[in-house]
Parts: sequence; C-alpha cells; structure tokens
Amino acid sequence: MKKIYLIVGVIFLISIVIALSILKNNNTTITTASKIYQRSEMFTQRDLEQNTNTTNATKYTVKDGEDIHITQAGTYAISGTAKNVCIYLEAQDIDKVQLVLENLSITNETMPVIYVKTADKVFVTLTGTNSLKVTGTFATDGATTLNGVIFSKQDITFNGTGTLNIESTQNGITGKDDIKITGGIYNIVASAVAIRANDSIRIADGNITLNAGTDGLHAENSSDDTKGYIYACGGKINIEATDDCIHGGSVVQIDDGTFYLNGAEGIEGTYVQVNGGTLTINGTGDGINAGSKSESYKVTIEITGGNITIVMASGDTDGIDSNGDIIISGGTINITGNGAFDYDGTASYTGGIIIVNGAQLDAIPIPTVGR
Repeated sequence: MKKIYLIVGVIFLISIVIALSILKNNNTTITTASKIYQRSEMFTQRDLEQNTNTTNATKYTVKDGEDIHITQAGTYAISGTAKNVCIYLEAQDIDKVQLVLENLSITNETMPVIYVKTADKVFVTLTGTNSLKVTGTFATDGATTLNGVIFSKQDITFNGTGTLNIESTQNGITGKDDIKITGGIYNIVASAVAIRANDSIRIADGNITLNAGTDGLHAENSSDDTKGYIYACGGKINIEATDDCIHGGSVVQIDDGTFYLNGAEGIEGTYVQVNGGTLTINGTGDGINAGSKSESYKVTIEITGGNITIVMASGDTDGIDSNGDIIISGGTINITGNGAFDYDGTASYTGGIIIVNGAQLDAIPIPTVGR
C-alpha cells in the first residue's frame, strides 16, 4: 500500500512540475491547431493551368456599343479596343466557360465589362496587356447592384501569363461565390473594395497590386459564417487601403507568399493563421487583428511560421491584437510601435522569435491597457 501511495505522490509531483513549466509570464499554453485549409483542396488542376490553346476558340473583336453574349460552354478569345461593351455570360449550370483576354481594352460608363450571370464555373485567362474600366455609377440588374468591373455570380478563376489593369468607381472585382487567382499580373484601383467575394478569395500565385478606397481583399458571407474566408499560399501581394488590407469574415490563412500591406489594419479576421510567407505591415490601427465576426470559429491569432514585420503608427495601436487568444509556435515576428500585443483571452508562446522595438523577448507581453 505504501508503494501505491508513493507512486501516486510521484505522479502528482510530476504533474505539478509540468504544469508550472508551461506557464511563462502568465502566458497559458494552448493546443495549437493544424492548418485549417490545405492547398490541394483549394485549387483544381485547371485552376492552375496558365496557358490555353486558342486555335479552336470562338474569337471576338470588340466594337463600340456592341455587347457580347456567351450562352454555352467553350473557350472564347476576346481582343480589341472599345467603349460601352459588356461581355455577358448566361450559360447553363453545367457549363464551364473560359475567357481568354488578348490585349483587350474596354471602358464602360455604367455596366461591368464582364458580367457572369449563370455558368458552372468561369476561367479568365490573361495574355498580353488588358485594361478594363468603369467610369460612372454602376447600373442595377433587378435587385442586384452590379458594383464591379468584373461581376460574377458564379465561381471565377483568374490565371494566365498576361496583365490585367482595372479601374473602378466602386469595386474592382466582385464575386458572389469563390474568386481564385493562380497567375498573372493585376493592377487594380478601386474607390471601394479592390477584390470582394462572398464565399472565398484564394490566391496561389500572381503579382497583385491593389489600391482600395476601403478594403483591399474582402471576403464575407452574411448567410453562412463558415464561409467568407481568405486563403493564400503564394504570389506577391501589394495592398494600399484606407481600411483593412485583408479582411476575412471567418478565416484568414496565409501559408506562403510575399505581402506588403499598408492600411488602417493589415489583416483582420475571426481566426487568423499565418503558417509561412513574408509579411510587411504598416498600420494606423492594428497590424493583425482578430475579432468575433463568425460564430463558427474561436477568435484567435495563430502564428506557426513566416517572417512578419509590423510597424505601427503612434497612438492606441497594437501590432497583434486578438479579442480572444494568441498562439505563437514558430516564425519571426518583429514589431515596432507603442503596443506590441493585446489579447482578451490567453496567450501561448512555445516557439519562434519575438522582437519588439529592437529587443528580443522570451514571452508574449501581458497587455497593460484596459487590464
């Protein structure tokens, strides 16, 4: 019996030692999550194809005031320069449509340049230099406000080796389902959101430069809060925004890529997960912010890898601010500013490098404001 008591006592002491060892400056260890999304599930092989054979494609050369109506599956190569032309896609729900833009230039006053109403999925493949612009107040289609130079009610993928320049008095690209970018060069100047989607924005590659009057990338679904996420695993993304550079209603996940973010806030979401990549953030509000926008995810900022540099403006700003938890298990985080970390839940630091105003820390600082 004494041996049993002794064994129980030893186990209890070991448990106490382990519990104490994982407490560091009042930071509580939290079990880290695996990747929320996997790259292999985000893109199809056709999404990732950058070159298209247009030998058998239906070809259009645009003319002023003459709309193009596409009603069935196929590949369509469109080129030329014109004003007030809308490319309508009204195909069947099983149809996949590929638009190949070949040095296309269209300036409209009120209608989107590309309007996808019905199809299974649409691919926009870029060759040469393409410029699309809307200069006036966007029209409506029934109860739908057509507020993007490219407006799609269906899944849409952008790829190719060319360039797409967009100028808009509202959004640059609006998608009611998924928007994917896997290649090409994009320069978007928008008075509102540069790229907005209901279900998701997914980026595998491409050189993307956005100048937005509100948010740069914005995904949010008011009827299904498991959606409205942003996923990136590559590319070079440069965003200037007056509000959030990247805003995901549910999740923002970055696995790789190079990001230059200059705005009120760099990244905002309910669950923000950074697993890799290089991020340079200049913010006048918070660098990375997690708030309760989706009941399907716990409010969390999780960093498992990557190189993150955050420079904050003076005032009531924080480099990393979570209304819930903070989990750091890897990566390098370099913050310059008055407030480095703020959190309302618990914090865990089990790996990686944290540098605040030039000094390396061995723990996540306990917030001082409001605590």
